Amino acid sequence: MGFRSLFGIFSSDLAIDLGTANTLVFVKGKGVMVNEPSIVAVDRNTNKIYAVGKEAKEMLGRTPSNIVAIKPMKDGVIADFDVTEEMLKYFIRKAHNRNHLISPRIVIGVPSEITQVERRAVEESARRAKASEVYLVEQAMAAAIGAGLPVTEPSGNMIVDIGGGTTDVAVISMSGIVYGRSVRVAGHEMDEAITQYIKRKHNLLIGERTAEQIKIEIGSAYPLEKRMTMEIKGRNLIEGVPKTITVTDEEIREALEDCIVTIINAVKVALERTPPELSADIMDRGIVLSGGGALLKNLDKRLMEETGLPVFLAEDPLSSVVLGTGRMLEDFNLLKRVSVS
Repeated sequence: MGFRSLFGIFSSDLAIDLGTANTLVFVKGKGVMVNEPSIVAVDRNTNKIYAVGKEAKEMLGRTPSNIVAIKPMKDGVIADFDVTEEMLKYFIRKAHNRNHLISPRIVIGVPSEITQVERRAVEESARRAKASEVYLVEQAMAAAIGAGLPVTEPSGNMIVDIGGGTTDVAVISMSGIVYGRSVRVAGHEMDEAITQYIKRKHNLLIGERTAEQIKIEIGSAYPLEKRMTMEIKGRNLIEGVPKTITVTDEEIREALEDCIVTIINAVKVALERTPPELSADIMDRGIVLSGGGALLKNLDKRLMEETGLPVFLAEDPLSSVVLGTGRMLEDFNLLKRVSVS
């Protein structure tokens, strides 16, 4: 019995979904222990970390000039190396109840089309945050496993994982990605589109948290059964003072149209590039949606209408990636088969 297996009972292995919007950490045997925004508030003068996660998100757009709320991940990849490392350290410690002595094996989900350099950056960050071994798996694969798709069988499964920074579309068979594509249009892009639209149409400036709120409450991809409206507050561009206006679901749908079309086109391209045998499987099985973007109202309806295929939502869209990555911790053979070297 080796040293590792002896201590395997007190397993400290982690699965991490290092997302643009949220970071989730799954501890082997315990489940998801951390689910917080990927945001770090830093004091510019001292370079000290002020807050991480939920606390830092509260500060977005509300800080004095010396404190900046940084989102170290952009489009699913690391934009700010040092801050990502600090954030990882914080979340890893939090997942282990502040135990500093542990050096866990870590599995991290990454977007399909990241470069070798970006890949190395993720590995390096995890190592500097004290990981003993680091495995990278593609987010789409992790999402498919987390959504309960039979990825190891020789049959086609299609997953569309819409995160904060990227949308990953993949066709999976026999534990491998037959076709995978990642587009950098996802949740953040949608928030941005809403901000721009309201600025253009209503001369109102809103913050990113407000934009996200609008998307969650009344955003949709296809007409809703009954109309929805929402009061939003922002700063009027012409008069320069705070103002409240009412927006409708129709307007927000118009604002989101370009983003939705981009995502749908990525799905259509994937269907075109899929080998015919697997296409037949996808016709029977349909398309599975995961990620926070899957929660956009009626996105499933819109996709069904545009592709003519059945579309299903993963059971817990926000945690699909981390649950899939977590499942690989328990099944090491599967991890070996699917990890990206």
